[in-house]
Amino acid sequence: MFHVLVLKYLQPADVVGQTRPAHLAWLDGEVARGRLLLTGRLEDQTGVLLITGDISTEDAEELMTNDPYALAGLVHYERIGFTGGVRAQGF
Repeated sequence: MFHVLVLKYLQPADVVGQTRPAHLAWLDGEVARGRLLLTGRLEDQTGVLLITGDISTEDAEELMTNDPYALAGLVHYERIGFTGGVRAQGF
């Protein structure tokens, strides 16, 4: 199961920015582990979108729980799971 994880900021940008280095380091670690495939800020700058690799729902829930932004109470997460039935080669 693949997942789209949508984070919405609950605090102003300057408050979120204080935790951004820890969040970026966490993202790098999860990309290296293969649990995250693609991440980036939303176009309107109100949050972040994460696309996971083929991981369990439990692993996706763990990602959401252990994000430094979530640990600091700075974001609200929404998870959308999908099967990834049609894929580009290599996924």
